[in-house]
Amino acid sequence: MTHTTREKHKLLARVRRIRGQVEAIERALDAESDCEQVMHLIAGARGALAGLMAVVVEDHVREHLVDAEKHPGALNGEAAEQLLEVVRTYLK
Repeated sequence: MTHTTREKHKLLARVRRIRGQVEAIERALDAESDCEQVMHLIAGARGALAGLMAVVVEDHVREHLVDAEKHPGALNGEAAEQLLEVVRTYLK
């Protein structure tokens, strides 16, 4: 079982919230809202997508690259944590 399967409900809940944010952008554009409001909505949706990507990437690294029980030749755990910190920062 992969991490995306195990975390399926949590990930789908995030995707549904993102869908709601994208629909809010559509409604704002349809209502001819001011550009500042539209940009804030877009920024929020972008942040939510980046957060989703960060969760999936982090789980992937932990599950497939540094789990010493499953993969005895796994990468250095400390190096993986440093990489994940950089990825989290980049995706914010």
